Amino acid sequence: QVQLVESGGGLVQAGGSLRLSCAASEHTGSSYALGWFRQAPGKEREFVATISRDGGSLYYADSVKGRFTISRDNANNTVYLQMNSLKPEDTAVYYCASDSLGLSLTQFGFHYYFTAPPVPEHYDYWGLGTQVTVSS
Repeated sequence: QVQLVESGGGLVQAGGSLRLSCAASEHTGSSYALGWFRQAPGKEREFVATISRDGGSLYYADSVKGRFTISRDNANNTVYLQMNSLKPEDTAVYYCASDSLGLSLTQFGFHYYFTAPPVPEHYDYWGLGTQVTVSS
């Protein structure tokens, strides 16, 4: 069973930046995809960004495209989310998630690609989350 631990959250002013990290208990190369989701008070958990095992396929929510960057370091079993130009509406608990079954991807030959926005049900392992608060 994969354990995921997020870090890097905090309080930042609008326009500022944060870098979230997610450390996995086992080799991240064993997961088909790693992703970030967020949940604001009173709202459903929503997709933010995801990256395939080899880093060759990325997918972002429209609300963060151009501002957030997801990356992974399989040698250190870590996935990152660089968040720039933060807005108050980015305030939420951010969760790291692992897709160990490949449900979020479509296979084309030997490669896997995201062809539709991932949903929480595609991911079977989750961290406990880290709070991000953006003040106006």
